[in-house]
Amino acid sequence: MRTLARRIPLAALIALVLVPTQVQASELSAGVSLGWFQAGTVPHLAVGPHAAMSWPLQRDILFTVHDLCTLLPPTEEDGLGVYNQTSVDIGYAWKNGNASAGPSVAFYFVPACGVSLCGRVTGMAVGGHAQTNAYVAGPLGASVSVNVNWIGGNSMILPGYVSIVVVAGPVFRWSSQ
Repeated sequence: MRTLARRIPLAALIALVLVPTQVQASELSAGVSLGWFQAGTVPHLAVGPHAAMSWPLQRDILFTVHDLCTLLPPTEEDGLGVYNQTSVDIGYAWKNGNASAGPSVAFYFVPACGVSLCGRVTGMAVGGHAQTNAYVAGPLGASVSVNVNWIGGNSMILPGYVSIVVVAGPVFRWSSQ
């Protein structure tokens, strides 16, 4: 987990360096979402604090770095799970919202069940991310996020499986202009 903690700030720093310097305004959004996580045959409750930093590239086009840390609360059968996904998105913005999509990378330590075995899978996954935010009361709004990644690989539990995370919840944004 120490290596993971070092990689996320490094990825955010690289993204900040790549953003054009003529950016006129930036936006920070954060929230907590509730939904489900599925890797294998059994879905799990998912609670996900998330944050994003967005910069306009052109009038309504955004560049966004987004991080979602999904926590899978322990159940009687399984222990705690963590699925941290970071994406670099391109999106479209309007006055009361935005939508974006792009590639993602996830680091995970989650309970999962395959066809015949259950256990923990750990690793890194690549995939895609899509999110939309609708602001209904000034800076307060609602967010829906979907992440799809390929996890498992050499695991005996999941030799290779699609993971899907869908969460929705409140979001708050701060803008600087």
